[in-house]
Amino acid sequence: MIVLLKPNTSNEQVANFENWLRSMQLQVHESRGETHTILGLVGDTTKVDIELIKALDIVEDVKRIQEPFKNANRKFHPDDTVIDINGSKIGGGNFALIAGPCSVESEEQICLVARLVKQAGATMLRGGAFKPRTSPYAFQGMREEGIRLLLEAKAETGLPIVTEIMDLSQLPLFENVDVIQVGARNMQNFELLKELGKTQKPILLKRALAGTMQELLMSAEYIMAGGNENVILCERGIRTFETYTRNTLDISAVPMLKSLSHLPVIVDPSHGTGVAKLVRPMALSAAAAGADGLIIEVHNDPAHAKCDGPQSLTPDAFAELSDTISKLRSAIQL
Repeated sequence: MIVLLKPNTSNEQVANFENWLRSMQLQVHESRGETHTILGLVGDTTKVDIELIKALDIVEDVKRIQEPFKNANRKFHPDDTVIDINGSKIGGGNFALIAGPCSVESEEQICLVARLVKQAGATMLRGGAFKPRTSPYAFQGMREEGIRLLLEAKAETGLPIVTEIMDLSQLPLFENVDVIQVGARNMQNFELLKELGKTQKPILLKRALAGTMQELLMSAEYIMAGGNENVILCERGIRTFETYTRNTLDISAVPMLKSLSHLPVIVDPSHGTGVAKLVRPMALSAAAAGADGLIIEVHNDPAHAKCDGPQSLTPDAFAELSDTISKLRSAIQL
């Protein structure tokens, strides 16, 4: 349920009204715009007398929300959410360019790639320390040492770091990580999502291999219901019958998710296609569709990468793409 307050409502009246609503065991989420204040009510609203609330002098309108996701709903929060990650913003017109190798392989490798992607315009550094792999015999990542090396690269370049958590037991290791990524295979790991909701760290939440947009938003809701509103949604391709690409990148998810939710939406064209030559056209398509950012795999030597080499761009290719994206976004804004 959402309650739209009249423009002349005082702060004292808003506070008194919110306290009364909370006395009915409801959670109240306040969103202030230029002219109106919107209150989102979460909980058992079936017993709330809409007509009584409508009759209050400070209330302009009351509406029930049919969608099961409340906190993530744009009706609750009409303005885009802007997340500040150590000075690097995403959402509300701020575009994030997250780049780096699929997995951290050595100090030399991660620091080199970090320097190169920063020079090319990246705003954050990605790199896997814990790697979920289909085969138990594939490279599983450097784990704790991988996080330490990411922090070394951060210290050298100043880039905030993004890396994936695999299990709740690993959470203490992520104390100094700037953005915790929840991968596609963990999108519906609800116990993990609830614990991440107790933190205030930005969470990059990837869509599951066969997850619907509503299921993605409900997973975001688990995090937000715990009090953490710093959620970034990521479209990374879904499993279809197509075999020429690793996944099918759903560009339509960008405008649809942005119409349904106020949360930032980014796109992963690397996992979305699995083919390096397709990353550029899909990245440009995502930017044109209104994405708030991109997360792209970049490796200094893709042919010898321990993980996902075929979908990784070289630093030179990434630099060219970064420049083109900047020009495209400027042209669109005109």
